[in-house]
Amino acid sequence: MGEPEFRATGVRIGKRLRSLTRAGQVRISDGRLELLTSYGSEIDSAPVQAVRASKPWFGPDDRATADLNGQRYLLTLGDHDPAPGEPGPPAARRFIEAVRRAAGRGD
Repeated sequence: MGEPEFRATGVRIGKRLRSLTRAGQVRISDGRLELLTSYGSEIDSAPVQAVRASKPWFGPDDRATADLNGQRYLLTLGDHDPAPGEPGPPAARRFIEAVRRAAGRGD
């Protein structure tokens, strides 16, 4: 397995009104998007071409939605990219761009 194309830790992952994890991980690697708990167990995964990532119409800038396998997940990432060397999740905008780039839908 190669180096992940995108990785975020400390991500709040929810489905509808239910929080699945408050410190989860989002990873794009080898053409797959994976949503993981803080312990590394898989919540859901799908080929990145089958994933739709977007920004909710209303809400803070740190949120993104990911539709995979017929489920919609709400991801709360950072509202801005952390400084180099600093911990924290990247901005939601970077996640959306990474999904589109990995799927070959936007350059």
